[in-house]
Amino acid sequence: MLPTDVPPSHLGPSALLLLQLLLPPTSAFFPNIWSLLAAPSSITHQDLTEEAALNVTLQLFLEQPPPSRPPLHLKDFLGRTLLADDLFAAYFGPGSPSRRFRAALGEVSRANAAQDFLSTSKNDPDQHFDAERLGQGRTRLVEALRETVVAARALDHTLARQRLGAALHALQDFYSHSNWVELGKQQPHPHLLWPRQKLGNLAQVGDHTCFDCHELSCPGNLLGSTLLTSGYFGTHPSKPPGKCSHGGHFDRSSSQPPRGGINKDSTSPGFSPHHMLHLQAAKLALLASIQAFSLLRSRLGDRGFSRLLDISPASSLSFVLDTTGSMGEEINAAKIQARRIMEQRRGSPMEPAHYVLVPFHDPGFGPVFTTSDPDNFWQQLNEIHALGGGDEPEMCLSALELALLHTPPLSDIFVFTDASPKDAFLTNRVESLTQERRCRVTFLVTEDPSRGQGRARREVLSPLRFDPYEVVALASGGEVIFTKDQHIQDVAAIVADSMADLVTLPLEPPVVVPGRPLVFSVDGLLQRVTVRIHGDVSSFWIRNPEGVSQGQEEGQGPLGYTRRFGQFWIVTMNDPPQTGTWEIRVTAKGNPRVRVQGLQTQLLVEVTGLGSRGNPGHPLPHFSHVVFRGVPDGAELGRVPLEPKGPRERGLLSASLPPTLLSAAGSFSLELIGQDGGGRDLHRAAPQACAVVPVLLELSGPPGILAPGSKAPLSLHIASFSGPQDLDLTTSVNSSFALTSNLSRVRLEQNESAWGRLWLEVPDAAAPDSVVTVTVTATGREASPVAPTNAFLQLLVLAPAPQDQFAAPAHSSGPVLTTASPAFRPSPLVTWGRAGGGPAGNPWWGTLGGVLLLLGLASW
Repeated sequence: MLPTDVPPSHLGPSALLLLQLLLPPTSAFFPNIWSLLAAPSSITHQDLTEEAALNVTLQLFLEQPPPSRPPLHLKDFLGRTLLADDLFAAYFGPGSPSRRFRAALGEVSRANAAQDFLSTSKNDPDQHFDAERLGQGRTRLVEALRETVVAARALDHTLARQRLGAALHALQDFYSHSNWVELGKQQPHPHLLWPRQKLGNLAQVGDHTCFDCHELSCPGNLLGSTLLTSGYFGTHPSKPPGKCSHGGHFDRSSSQPPRGGINKDSTSPGFSPHHMLHLQAAKLALLASIQAFSLLRSRLGDRGFSRLLDISPASSLSFVLDTTGSMGEEINAAKIQARRIMEQRRGSPMEPAHYVLVPFHDPGFGPVFTTSDPDNFWQQLNEIHALGGGDEPEMCLSALELALLHTPPLSDIFVFTDASPKDAFLTNRVESLTQERRCRVTFLVTEDPSRGQGRARREVLSPLRFDPYEVVALASGGEVIFTKDQHIQDVAAIVADSMADLVTLPLEPPVVVPGRPLVFSVDGLLQRVTVRIHGDVSSFWIRNPEGVSQGQEEGQGPLGYTRRFGQFWIVTMNDPPQTGTWEIRVTAKGNPRVRVQGLQTQLLVEVTGLGSRGNPGHPLPHFSHVVFRGVPDGAELGRVPLEPKGPRERGLLSASLPPTLLSAAGSFSLELIGQDGGGRDLHRAAPQACAVVPVLLELSGPPGILAPGSKAPLSLHIASFSGPQDLDLTTSVNSSFALTSNLSRVRLEQNESAWGRLWLEVPDAAAPDSVVTVTVTATGREASPVAPTNAFLQLLVLAPAPQDQFAAPAHSSGPVLTTASPAFRPSPLVTWGRAGGGPAGNPWWGTLGGVLLLLGLASW
């Protein structure tokens, strides 16, 4: 899986990485990690994509002043690095989170970089403007942009970002792989995004385009022709006589006369024979990327464009509601909470940008209702009433899966039900989907799992029937709360106000045993520890390592604050909690449930580029401490030492963060302090997060249009990071589609990969502009107990394209920020900086400098 997060940082010889993945060489502008390793001053696909998005976002902010804040002024951004956090603070107010915006940019950048690695795209010359397939490349580019618009209008923004990333990759490759720069062009191609305009002046099959070049650097190997050409890469298609190669170490065609190549992917002559023109190519690619974003803004409107890139500090609000006859109180509670959230946040930057509602019962679930209009959401929610079907179980997980597919990443989803799931077989798939979407799911269940009365039973149900909810909630960072009808409104309010990402502490024993205390350990990496107890409890007490106890009495006690809602207790411990062994003793009827959670505060950072700009033989730079600073005042709140993990040159560091440093309210930034090889101070700042999975699944689809009645090939890549792994593979797809696979079982050793092929048959009756979801699940067999891993792929079934889909952008006369000169030399204008990246996850970084200035696109 490709890295996803790019944190904001200052320019300099090093950049902070949270997770580094080494990937194979590419045939386009480098991904950021290869830029760092092979050509440190190179500009990458990620740089171009995120800089373009930030430029157009700033333009939107300048043209649409915030309703309750002073308007932005361009002069305030001149001479500064353009960062997502700065833009959001200026527009929405200090401390406004930009993480969802950065996550959206990360999705686009990840999809862009993936074009060089996915089996369905990496060797396709049409998707990289290779092999003189310029007309075909333009067709693919326009198709991908059209798919972006269709998916965005259908509110499937994840799919829209994937197609946008593919489109931007091709667009940027044109300027690196063709000879447009060598022809002396100072602006992007005026017809590349308009399919009704001829590209013109294209080299034909018999036209020779290149001289032979025996050196790594080939500045003069193009014939003195004015024809537009591009290089051939690899052996498919084969290079005709007299044609140019892409060039570089990994291009097999470059050893065939005429040798050498013309690509401008990097500043390294070993990879890019026309490396001396890399910055000029990057300048035009950035201008063209800004143009593409502006076109999308014109087609989608400001509101649709903002939703595409999640240009909002607010989260989304998603409800999954059981609508059977016994759910009257729960539905009312959901309505009250929704109304409260909408009224409290209406008109503010934290007003939800997206609303999702999915009802369910048995045997039905859905349809999904999505909107960005709070009044429409309220109207739809208000029309839901509890009707009929008072039995159990229900189709809860099917509805939750539908909600996850339509809810933007980094959102909260609330499930209201009083029944166990009938579709428990979906547990692992839904669990994986919550992690892929990075959505937190909280279940509010108004039936005690030990209670045997209430709804009608069509069969004898297991007392463990609610376990699927526990699995999904834990995987997503949410929770399951059992309560009574009369307390659902109070409990719902507690959950809606809870925003902490908590970890669950193991209990010994894991369940309540009469006469025996539950034991758990609190370490120095935890804060905001909470104990949740629910059931038919007559008494309980909690004891800390020093022997101080607190019982079930409500209010403030020696250990913390206790609240009770019927059979549900929550005890919030005082910070910092006492480290050591704690005990809980519960006296109750039936099977009371106890959960202990806390906020984990382990920091893992990785620093790259340490040796990329230093002098050979000089000591490597190093970082010694991480500093906490308040946001937005920047006051230092504390610092802890960093400890190296592994070889020093690897740059992997860790820090144990004491709860006392995190106990104060408010936001924090993290800053690294160290010294360079010459003993001078180094300061770097960035957020942090990382993730590790034992098995990686990558599912990629066809690059073209998915038409009714067609059969599309899909590609599956499976990689094992720990082995050996014996895996079973299963597939699923929308009911009206057929899906076959040539791979159902695989055995992988550590760091070993396998490839599979799937074929998706689209029925003739498939609705145009509809979305189909393909799922592949890898499950470990008995000898390999690996948790199931899932890959999800969403594809569009498209109607025939209308003529001239992309007219000139409505915003072309307004200002856009673009690169100033081929050399990117400093000037008192807006500096080319890091874009601020993707979700908490796996970032890529490059280091470069430059400037931005105002240009108009009125001539376009």
